[in-house]
Amino acid sequence: MARVQLVIPDNDRDQFVHQAKSEGLTLSAWLRLAAQEKLTRETGSKKFQTVEEIRAFYKVCDDSVDLEHEPDWEDHKKVISKSKSSGSSNT
Repeated sequence: MARVQLVIPDNDRDQFVHQAKSEGLTLSAWLRLAAQEKLTRETGSKKFQTVEEIRAFYKVCDDSVDLEHEPDWEDHKKVISKSKSSGSSNT
């Protein structure tokens, strides 16, 4: 396993250590997890290369919408709550 030296402001280190401990992780494990999550987010989103890809994307979106039935307000609130807690809009 490789060893990486990281130079960060003391205040950042203190915040990172506090958060890591609150999640039951070491600072090293927490930083690895944070970096892995960033990589997943960055590589998970593919940019469109052509107009055809954009059209295909919107067709899939349009096909997945049920215009006949609007979701119940309670369902909307659950989606909003889940999105707030996860940082993802699920769209």
